[in-house]
Amino acid sequence: MCDMVKPSFIPPADIRHLRDLVRYRFKLICMITGEKNRAQNCLTVSNLKLDDVFSDVFGKSSRSITEYILEHPGDLFDVTPFVDRRCKTPIEEIQAAVDGAISPEQAVKLRQCLNHIDELEKHLEEIEQEILRLSDKYQAALDLIRTVPGFDKNPMTAIQVLSEIGGDMSVFPSAKHLVSWAGCCPLNDQSNKKIKSTRISRAGSYFKPVLVQVANGLLRSKKHPEITDRYKRIKARRGHKKAIIAICRMLLTAIWHILSDLKPYTAEGFRESRPVNESKVLTTSQALNLLKQRGYIIKDDLTPAMN
Repeated sequence: MCDMVKPSFIPPADIRHLRDLVRYRFKLICMITGEKNRAQNCLTVSNLKLDDVFSDVFGKSSRSITEYILEHPGDLFDVTPFVDRRCKTPIEEIQAAVDGAISPEQAVKLRQCLNHIDELEKHLEEIEQEILRLSDKYQAALDLIRTVPGFDKNPMTAIQVLSEIGGDMSVFPSAKHLVSWAGCCPLNDQSNKKIKSTRISRAGSYFKPVLVQVANGLLRSKKHPEITDRYKRIKARRGHKKAIIAICRMLLTAIWHILSDLKPYTAEGFRESRPVNESKVLTTSQALNLLKQRGYIIKDDLTPAMN
């Protein structure tokens, strides 16, 4: 087409193979979650309230109790031998939680769900080993991505990012192009003076969930004030969802720059001092409204006067 139509972004073959396995891993996790929900439904129908006394229904203690119930349906038993000593829930509450009876039909369904969960977790472990093997050649790029806040805990998080965008940022002329490709920027649907829609696009269906999870996790951390301050400032004006997408854009911009410049993440770029325009004058009411919009709470000085 004589270079009149820009081609779509197609990563190299090795990145495509890695991306295929990473997306399959995501599907396996979704399948495991679905089977756990079905198993939990079997327990709830049978009046076995293990979710009330255990933080993880499929943990060591809860799973051993479930296995005993399936092997000895209808039997009364003492749960003390099955509960780990580190469990903080009293034995009396756990004993009351298993005061139920599972029907033969629900027992068959629960057994199949548990077996399927074990099988899927085995497949997930094998897929993750293969993903780690394929990503060894990109260790330098992964180390740079892991310097970004939120990507240093789970090694798979950085691999998910690399499998979607690759390690060569020359295919994106700027960070704005990468953000637009990932679907983390608002639409520009405007006719004359009428703005029809500003919602984000549906692009990045496998990529955006990872960024949103990382952004939500960073909000609970006090180590990165440049992120939490930006979130609070935008949330006060636009709400939680738009603020989260703004943090996702912030993370993507940082990733583009560190992969382009081959330098680790630094927060200095987001802490630039912005001098106030000295010629701008605000009234007292305008200044108070500006502080309220940025999330500040205005209180009267109730300090008693010194005698």
